[in-house]
Amino acid sequence: MQQGTNLWCSFILSAYQETAGSFYITLDGTHGADFSALLGPLRQACDKEGIPFSSDFTADYVKPEGELRSEMAAYLTDNRAFGYKANDVRPMQYFQNKAKAFLEKKAHEHTPGGGIYVLFGPGASLLAGREPNLVFFADYSRENQQLRHAQRMGSFGFGESDDKVETYKHCLFLEWPVWEPYRQDWLTLNGGHPDKKGAYYMDMNRPEAPVWLPVVTLKDVLRQAAKQPFRVKPFFAPGIWGGQYLKELCDLPEEWANCAWSFEPIAPENTLLLEVHRIPLEVPFTLLMEEAPYEILGERNVGLFGNYFPIRFDYLDTMQGGELSLQVHPLQAYVESTFNEHMTQQESYYIMRNEQGAKVYLGLKEGVTGEKLLEAVEHAHSTREPLTLSSYVNEYESERGNLYLIPPGTVHCSGGDNLVLEISSTTWWFTFKIYDYLRLDADGKPRPMNPEHARHNINDAIDTSAVERGLIARPIVVSRQGRSTEEMLGQRDDLLFQVSRLSLQDTWHTDTRGEFVMYNLVEGEHVRLVPANNEAAAVEWGYAEAYIVPASVGEYRLENLSNTPCTLIAARVNPAWNLPLLPPSWNPGKEASHEIH
Repeated sequence: MQQGTNLWCSFILSAYQETAGSFYITLDGTHGADFSALLGPLRQACDKEGIPFSSDFTADYVKPEGELRSEMAAYLTDNRAFGYKANDVRPMQYFQNKAKAFLEKKAHEHTPGGGIYVLFGPGASLLAGREPNLVFFADYSRENQQLRHAQRMGSFGFGESDDKVETYKHCLFLEWPVWEPYRQDWLTLNGGHPDKKGAYYMDMNRPEAPVWLPVVTLKDVLRQAAKQPFRVKPFFAPGIWGGQYLKELCDLPEEWANCAWSFEPIAPENTLLLEVHRIPLEVPFTLLMEEAPYEILGERNVGLFGNYFPIRFDYLDTMQGGELSLQVHPLQAYVESTFNEHMTQQESYYIMRNEQGAKVYLGLKEGVTGEKLLEAVEHAHSTREPLTLSSYVNEYESERGNLYLIPPGTVHCSGGDNLVLEISSTTWWFTFKIYDYLRLDADGKPRPMNPEHARHNINDAIDTSAVERGLIARPIVVSRQGRSTEEMLGQRDDLLFQVSRLSLQDTWHTDTRGEFVMYNLVEGEHVRLVPANNEAAAVEWGYAEAYIVPASVGEYRLENLSNTPCTLIAARVNPAWNLPLLPPSWNPGKEASHEIH
């Protein structure tokens, strides 16, 4: 593994000197990666050595924005926040009809002694036209893409944008479903054959210090990471209702007004930081899942979810903040038919901290229907008179240590002054806002409300009696070891996850039993997890941090390193869950697209 722009330029020039004739490079990659940070210094190095240099940018061969919008209208829709997943769109559909033929001709005309020619940008390998001497994929995280969205970078092919909500919609429903499977195809093609030499993966999340390594080596690194406990790099974001607790706890930027969310993990959004030869390598969590699904999930869960990590932890911080919007998540059939999404948002709230008087809203009040609630909301919006939520939705005093279960169709929200650990299925955008207290968003625009989507998904049967009968957890002790106890908190037929709580006094011995488990330290200072068959892979973590224990770990022990008892929340796939929710890209025998060179 190598790091640094100068070293990369030296590597290219050395390879060029060893080749008789012209030298052709494809520098493929993710939209947003700073290709100029590589090509600017390479051009300078070539000029210094008297080597001719030329390049082409794939984005210059994308169809005009108007044409692309027209062709992709069914996926983008005219809704600001929601589209239709473009699982059947292929990357070549982004490019002009004659782009491949033109660039193929250009590559073939690059004559012996013609120096170095680089075709760079998303889809470079699709448009290559002939076998390159070297191929690279410059990757860039979703987190960094979204930081650039805030600086007006739009989705690939759609120019600049001032609307972050619409840009995220473009990415979620079009760009990522098209281009992230393309990255997987690229890695499969260039890492699946021993004779595929000269193929390199590049981490471009720090453009001033790019990291690259052979694709076959990347795959070895990922397979090794799948054999040990790990955590993802947390992903923080401010929001209109955000609080102050996480901002202080996690030492977030002082200029942030608040922190609303922390995702740890939400598989498609987070990255992993892997240290190889003391060099940090940042890769999407999804790459690990694509390379080693059985090692991470276990055989039963792969049968249910493919290579998709099905459970997420995230924090909702309203401490000294505001209330979340009143909301509902879609039913499974609705999210499939309306959005082409394979998994809906099943959810739960675990209260980690709160202030006196904090509230949780859950389920319709007895005698209230979804239609009646929506009528009251419409009246509030038209008259600008605030709605009294407690007249329509059950209001409960938030209790620290309580778990509130939220199946799809349940009207719910957190009030202010809560720190909520949200344990849910791995989706994150399909929240239908019903009422938001007449607030404006941070951009000064009204927050998008979704009454029509909500109307089709509110379950009137989830009312006061249903909530108090089955949605507020009643802990049951299921196991003891010495002074430590394990309690079952939450398991329902309509939730794919199971939540338990471990009160850890000293040491706890257990086993993955062939399936992954996730832990979050919700009380206490520090714990250690030690795999029985590889004590060198032991990990330690602190309060409010999370770790994933892959299925492949097997037996392990948890040790309390605090001066006081610790409490851990554990989440795993519900043992009774048997409904496959497979991602459209899942095909265990799949080979890379024949289009990629």
